[in-house]
Amino acid sequence: MRHDEMIGKVQALAQLPDRGTAERAAHAVASTLAERLPSGLARHVAAQLPPDMAAAMREAADASGAPDAGTAGERFGLTAFAGRVAVRAGTDEETALREAAAVMEVLDAALAPELTERMAHALPADIRELLPVERATQDVEG
Repeated sequence: MRHDEMIGKVQALAQLPDRGTAERAAHAVASTLAERLPSGLARHVAAQLPPDMAAAMREAADASGAPDAGTAGERFGLTAFAGRVAVRAGTDEETALREAAAVMEVLDAALAPELTERMAHALPADIRELLPVERATQDVEG
């Protein structure tokens, strides 16, 4: 999926006033997601994204872990996730969660299904709830 298409979908899903706001939201979620995911997985996700989004994910993955692809992501839940997205996007936490759900839906559509599944498995249940319903409710334990 191209960058313009992704940002347009985020803008529409989150009902944002302009593309700049949608772009800030997408980058904020991508960066925060990269901090939470194992660094190798974050880099795999970044490899399937347009260059701008990929760069945001790679920078956050590099900052949160060693170059070793096996480095685990930071451990935090939905409250911290919302807080980090809100700070990066320049908004409040409630809006950040709405925007994050829109970005996660667009990521779900943009990424290879098996990669989105790996991402869902790596996230705690509360953050996983931001994924589209059919993905969020999958049994990720087994």
